[in-house]
Amino acid sequence: MIVTIDGPAGTGKSTVARILASRLGFEFLNTGAMYRAVAYVCLERHVNLDDTEAVGRVPIGLDIVFRNNRLFLDGNDVTEAIRGQEVTQTASLVAANELVRQRLVQLQRDVARNVNLVTEGRDQGTVVFQDAQCKFFLTASPHERALRRQRELQARGDEVALDELLAQQELRDERDETRACSPLKPADDALVIDTTPMSLEDVAGYLETLVRGRMDH
Repeated sequence: MIVTIDGPAGTGKSTVARILASRLGFEFLNTGAMYRAVAYVCLERHVNLDDTEAVGRVPIGLDIVFRNNRLFLDGNDVTEAIRGQEVTQTASLVAANELVRQRLVQLQRDVARNVNLVTEGRDQGTVVFQDAQCKFFLTASPHERALRRQRELQARGDEVALDELLAQQELRDERDETRACSPLKPADDALVIDTTPMSLEDVAGYLETLVRGRMDH
């Protein structure tokens, strides 16, 4: 069984997907972290982000593995390193690269083979797993999303003004929603959920009820 959770940054989809997978006993796939990993390598190698073909070659041969909610890149744990501001901004540029998406979509489908999976991202229900049995699309108010990102950064010791985060968020949303390949949008058969007034534990609980209801039929 495949459960997809899509949505823009700051809606809580990674946390919700991780909790939901744990409660259901499913595997968990954070596809956003995969794009961050590619962005991280681009920055490390000083790849020209305007060079479509150069960026597109970066994922070839990369070993990207999730283990115990940690992301390993060529054997190195980069879970914290890929959450930095520079990587965050670069990730949406990298994600608009069709060659990168083709490579990572194939990796994501490989992960899903013969397992029960909760996967989150921006195109999981629309492109990667069009036949998924349960599809969700999370939203939240721009202010709430920026607040969540600010708290996440503060927990890592980074202080970023809310206005700056709102501006960055708006830029990412526009980039994600207007890109030519796999634009961010809800799948036609996805349930759209506004997480603004809810705790992420409550969101996960609500989704768990819905998924279990589908499993019983």
